[in-house]
Amino acid sequence: MLRRILKIVAGAVAVLVLIVGIALAVISRGGIPFYPPGKIDLKVEVTPERVERGRHTMQMLCVACHLDNDTGTLAGKPMLEVPAQFGSAHSANITGDPETGIGSWSDGEIAYLLRTGVRRDGRYTPPWMVKLPLMADEDLKDVIAFLRSDDPLVKPVHVKRPLSQPSLLMKVLARTVFKPIPYPTSPIPTPDTSDRVAYGRYLVQARALCYPCHSADFATLDEHVPEKSGGYLGGGNAMPDMNGRIVKTANITPDPETGIGKWTEDEFVRLVRFGVRPDASVIQYPMMPFPELSDDETRAIYAYLKTVPPIKNAVPRPVAATVAGTDAGRAAYYRYGCNGCHGDTGVGVYDLRKNPVDFPTEEALIAYIKHPEIAKPGVKMPTWDGVIAGSRLRAARRARAGAGGGAQVIVRAGRRHPRRRRRYRAASG
Repeated sequence: MLRRILKIVAGAVAVLVLIVGIALAVISRGGIPFYPPGKIDLKVEVTPERVERGRHTMQMLCVACHLDNDTGTLAGKPMLEVPAQFGSAHSANITGDPETGIGSWSDGEIAYLLRTGVRRDGRYTPPWMVKLPLMADEDLKDVIAFLRSDDPLVKPVHVKRPLSQPSLLMKVLARTVFKPIPYPTSPIPTPDTSDRVAYGRYLVQARALCYPCHSADFATLDEHVPEKSGGYLGGGNAMPDMNGRIVKTANITPDPETGIGKWTEDEFVRLVRFGVRPDASVIQYPMMPFPELSDDETRAIYAYLKTVPPIKNAVPRPVAATVAGTDAGRAAYYRYGCNGCHGDTGVGVYDLRKNPVDFPTEEALIAYIKHPEIAKPGVKMPTWDGVIAGSRLRAARRARAGAGGGAQVIVRAGRRHPRRRRRYRAASG
């Protein structure tokens, strides 16, 4: 009798394994699923005011992933920061080119993609694309107006990007965990900016989108009710940096020991906008400064964060990499995390190869590293004054790293091209 039961159980397990195997094979061949594309009747008036507001939002949410450093436009690029277990990813060309960009898309098609994650051909975009289900209608129209404008970032560029190649894991997740977000059935009003807590909540959840990276895990996010996300704003979400090293995001709840409970409003503003912590240390990639946030916006975020339930979650700060050898400049380059943005060769998120031309003297470069926010308002680089000693600044300025083809370039820590700005929604502060 027992033997018969065991045979039945073994047979059932074998059948289950076979079914799972067949299902995985079907999913592997099918890839990311398609859904019926939405038909939204929308026409956005492109005005200078809308374009300027839309650019402000795009700098926070879209430029990071879509900026092509070769063209200086939002023509897309390989997304090296996507974890390898999810496959390889390429951001799309969202310039006005009618063939390889979105120049032939209607305003309604753009709105439907941004709200739901479904393209006009029905293809679902995986979770590495930002979705905006809670953004106010007027703010969304501003984004569309910017995409329709003659701004240099979105000028038509004929660059055809390859489709992303999701892994089997991502294909499974795209059919189970990550699915299209329903398009709103009622208008989403613009929040009252005079109510600092309410406006800060809107920024955290809908416009600056702080909560996805600063909660516990992307897999446990609730995009309809962000407060229900696992570990809401308590940090610990694992994010890769430019070199594939995993960095966990910071706890930004008001817990006094492991969060920002003891921080003053001014200290918070200094970190968010200029990248400097209360202890005078500097944040490291993938967290970057948000100079595009105004002072009022940043203070509204602080006001809201002070109201959320504190979570005791001690997240370790990233440890700076060390390198062998006696080259003081190279050692300083890694000690202060310059490789996080500039890569090991100086050709990372920000390309340093033009720095010898842009900064012909050591004094000019050092002045820029100390106060980049003065030289180029809005630049996405921490303020290093008082953080790096003068002697180490000079050493970092002379640091050398190999570039493509074995050529040697000066890796001058801290250079930012005025049109090559990048932000990443994750934070390791």
